[in-house]
Amino acid sequence: MKKVSVLLAEGFEEIEAITPIDMLRRAEIDVTVTGVSGRQVTGAHGVSIETDAEIENINFSDFDCVVLPGGMPGAKNLANSEMTVDFFSKMFADGKLIAAICAAPAVVLGPNGILRDKKAVCYPGAESFSPDIEFSDERCVRDGNLITAQGPGTAAEFSYAVIEVLKGEKTAYEVKKHALFLF
Repeated sequence: MKKVSVLLAEGFEEIEAITPIDMLRRAEIDVTVTGVSGRQVTGAHGVSIETDAEIENINFSDFDCVVLPGGMPGAKNLANSEMTVDFFSKMFADGKLIAAICAAPAVVLGPNGILRDKKAVCYPGAESFSPDIEFSDERCVRDGNLITAQGPGTAAEFSYAVIEVLKGEKTAYEVKKHALFLF
């Protein structure tokens, strides 16, 4: 079974975290909601989530993918966590899937070299955090083992892109169909 860690730091964007957690689980992907700042993490709009594990208690090699939600100050808190940077950097180096949405591509991945020579998108305006990266204006983009998306309104497309890579087009289509999200 494919395994994904969704990393949550204080101030995460709720839609960008909860949508992938829900959709990936519907696709029968093993999702571990991982707290970067403890077991109880509160989003940018006051929604608190009790995580399955804390980042210091997981092993990156157990996972096929890491999901980095955006939101502010969530993305900054992810970027400021050495364990988070170590986690996704090792996974990326091993060719595993990195999926980041909203501010996370520009705030977290760009400054850490993950977007170098990659096509990526981010929340409009967040480009200033990675001035050396040329971002696309598409809603959701896949480039090799990297998936990026613009923000809350693209959370479902983002989730389906991750499902497609991990479980195939047929599974992604079935999850879309059952969620009444055919685009």
